[in-house]
Amino acid sequence: MRIFVTGGTGFTGAALVMRLIKEGHEVVALDNQRGIQFEALKNAGAELLIGSITEKDVLMNACKDIDVVFHLAAAFRQLNVPDSHYYEVNVKGTRNVMEAATAQKVKKVVYCSTQGVHGHIHNAPGDENSPIAPEDYYQETKYLGEQVVMEYAKSGYPTTIIRPTAIYGPGDPARFLMIFKWANRGFFPMFGDGKTFYHPVYIDNLSDAFVLSMDVNAGNGEAFIIADEHYYPISELVTRTGRALGKPVKIIYMPITPLVVAGHICEKTCKPLGITPPIFPRRVDWFRQVRAFKIDKAKSLLGYAPKVDIDEGLRLTAEWYATERYI
Repeated sequence: MRIFVTGGTGFTGAALVMRLIKEGHEVVALDNQRGIQFEALKNAGAELLIGSITEKDVLMNACKDIDVVFHLAAAFRQLNVPDSHYYEVNVKGTRNVMEAATAQKVKKVVYCSTQGVHGHIHNAPGDENSPIAPEDYYQETKYLGEQVVMEYAKSGYPTTIIRPTAIYGPGDPARFLMIFKWANRGFFPMFGDGKTFYHPVYIDNLSDAFVLSMDVNAGNGEAFIIADEHYYPISELVTRTGRALGKPVKIIYMPITPLVVAGHICEKTCKPLGITPPIFPRRVDWFRQVRAFKIDKAKSLLGYAPKVDIDEGLRLTAEWYATERYI
């Protein structure tokens, strides 16, 4: 098949592009920047385009002779950008993708959303029917993007929506790096009791779900939570990370309220100055927002079965961080 991936040089996109190439597909990848995997993707045979999903002509050309589109590109929690930027990329950009795909008679579009559309899970574990309760503008615009996709699904156009939990694995230069850096020092500052649930998804498991969803008959008009088999208290995740590094980790517990206050003060102080705050509310939320889900729907309708467990995933991620000298 000939496949088009938006956001194709980012962490998640690059992993998917590599997977698709290894399975014998031709892949066109679009991103607004080269990304750290650019040369590896090029050498693997991907056709790489630098551009934005806000550019309709770029998308129209990229979708020519394409069988399946994976739409992964998004404005992802960038600091010091206006809310309008998120809307332009995550909502209008998604409509641009859908318009180009339908105009060029692409057989199916798979849209990558986020677990974050559900916000804090009050009655864990949640699932796809948990209340939609985004807690920041990124999450809100990702859900608005879902609604754009569903407009087309309701008219009979084949689409599937994927809502990944916290993605990690080799190739990730940011998302889990904080946990690994602290664990590598042998101690971890834990704000709160450390019992908040966190639900990871290893990058290869997520790629499995994407591949399953590209079948034109699989999961049409449906949204799926994609996660690993189990969720964990964040204190256990820290301990397991230390084990993956071969280091015991001393967890130092501290009250969370002062951190919450500091996060709001830092953000309000730094934003007018155009400075990235050292701490901000979204970062604090990691210590207190519950993320825990059932994946029964994906198992039943997509045949999804996560293969890489947490300890193996953390070990492989630790090796990559060490090789690339992040830790």
